[in-house]
Amino acid sequence: MSVVLSAAATGSAPGLLLRPFRDGDADALLAAYRDPVLRASTRYPVTDRGEARAFLRRSRQGWAADRRFSFAVLEETTTGERLVACVVLKDVRPGRPSAEVGYWTAAPARGRGVAPRAVDAVTGWAFARFAAAGLARMELFHQIDNPASCRVAEKSGYAFAEVMPARPPFPRDGHRHERLRP
Repeated sequence: MSVVLSAAATGSAPGLLLRPFRDGDADALLAAYRDPVLRASTRYPVTDRGEARAFLRRSRQGWAADRRFSFAVLEETTTGERLVACVVLKDVRPGRPSAEVGYWTAAPARGRGVAPRAVDAVTGWAFARFAAAGLARMELFHQIDNPASCRVAEKSGYAFAEVMPARPPFPRDGHRHERLRP
């Protein structure tokens, strides 16, 4: 797991480093998930050390299976790197023309362009890495009541495709956005 991506600095926003999660990220995950908004919007909230270890284990297993790739999104600070987001590439399968990208942003990083830059970086990596396997389209889904995610999709080059009806575990209708391989 030696993949490292970067997302360029924009304006006053610092550059970002994207890399696979490491065991040492447990405390940073716990800190990010103290945010009730983040906990409410995920199927797997991280509220204790056991859940942090499970998150990190699932991340390693996804990379090992070559089908799910979770990236820790880090921002350089005066005291080192700080976890500000997560971007995950899901459902990668040889011969399947599409895959899904998902993300979350830690509360202190919201509204600063972190998510669009990180989603764009992972999308570019996915198209480059899996083009030979037939990946031609990336999809981003969000619930209809999440206009911030709609803006992230648009800013990272994902066009609105359709409204998706609610289905478990999602209680509300959603949007599907897509981006085609250049």
